[in-house]
Amino acid sequence: MQADASMSGAGERGWGASCDFPGFLWGECWVEWVRLLKFVGMKTIENKTTVFLVGFMGCGKTTLGEAFARLTGLPFVDLDDYIEREHGMSVKAIFEACGEEKFRVLEQAALRRVAAGGTGAIVACGGGTPCVPGAMELMNATGVTVWLNASVERIVERLNIPEQKAKRPLVAGRPADEVRRIVEQGLHSRAPFYGQARLTFDSSWLESEDEIAASASRLREVLDDYCRSMAK
Repeated sequence: MQADASMSGAGERGWGASCDFPGFLWGECWVEWVRLLKFVGMKTIENKTTVFLVGFMGCGKTTLGEAFARLTGLPFVDLDDYIEREHGMSVKAIFEACGEEKFRVLEQAALRRVAAGGTGAIVACGGGTPCVPGAMELMNATGVTVWLNASVERIVERLNIPEQKAKRPLVAGRPADEVRRIVEQGLHSRAPFYGQARLTFDSSWLESEDEIAASASRLREVLDDYCRSMAK
């Protein structure tokens, strides 16, 4: 579990040291105040918290996110599905018609709308969602971010399942050895973004209903502990 280092230095700087109104509303102090207020009195994850699940494709964001949403009673939002409903096209079709750059613009707009909801949800982000400048800062300021960090072997195994491979533009039609190369290179390049998440969770065990249920229960324990620590 990663430490929440950005809160620890608040006392040294002083809350009002650089917070001249109105500029502080968009500055670092505003972000820290928002995060502090979100966790005051919070003891469990059900208190209208938004949980953003981040990680490479195939790490289990949708599978674990749906199970965790059922466990907590919070709504589940798959960001790719949200975009597809908004634009009436599959993610693969948007990639093919408009390119990745345009898709990322649509994706970040969708993320801002979901983050602004304020009613609590479990959000499964796309693999590249956190890699756009400002995305992790937004999610960390408006909810709790969790990096689902499955093993390379497990991710490759999942992505080579035909129905999984077919719907993912980055690996569709690729041989198994190339899928592994894409996963290894992608994890290496994206780790600095994923590593900004408040928590890290091993999502390597989601291959059966029992494993999914056990992983969802463990994730709830991790998040409840985090919320209680932030509420102290």
